[in-house]
Amino acid sequence: MAINAYGNDVATYGGVGTNTNEVADKRALGKDDFMTLLLVELQHQDPTEPMDSEKILTQTSQLAGLESAENTKIALEELSAKLGSTNQFSTISAIGKTADLGSDAISIEEGGTSTFEVYFPSAIQEGTVSITDLDGNQVSTIDVGTNPAGVYQFDWNGLDANGNIAAGGVYKVNANYADPSGNALQTRLGAYPIESVRFEGGQTLVKVGSSYVPLENIVEVY
Repeated sequence: MAINAYGNDVATYGGVGTNTNEVADKRALGKDDFMTLLLVELQHQDPTEPMDSEKILTQTSQLAGLESAENTKIALEELSAKLGSTNQFSTISAIGKTADLGSDAISIEEGGTSTFEVYFPSAIQEGTVSITDLDGNQVSTIDVGTNPAGVYQFDWNGLDANGNIAAGGVYKVNANYADPSGNALQTRLGAYPIESVRFEGGQTLVKVGSSYVPLENIVEVY
């Protein structure tokens, strides 16, 4: 019997804040250090043998180059942070579309059970979920019943059509059903509508079915 899988995930998060004083790294010289050195050098130069103007221009040019490189580094870091944020929030536009996880298979241990979810894009007048082995042989079926469109959760008890315990392993899940107009339709495990997007620890998670999965686990959005 099918049970509607829509629900709310509730997660509790906790953390301990820390308060540290950042200490500047004195092993590397910045542009301000080079400017200080140049001023001290000019201040203590021998009046009878002043510093060569070409040397001053060279050091000034090096200082300008250092400052330019530092400014470029800061700009690139800011750009990278903005792009990362933009890429995250662009995922919001995928809400309402279908995400394909790239697999229609479940695994089960011999004598065990398996719980899975299947998305039906259209209302169901009648239908059947088919569980087949990797060779395409039908092992078991589950009646879908008459239900509205949506994501439904099913439990397979691990028995084949004859009531025998199926061997442990990997099985494929597909469904054939008819809508109220009598149209023959198909769907399968692994394709679900994206209901929401969550950002957690720098990672983008999307809600498909009743679970949140990392965005990188999705192979196609349509």
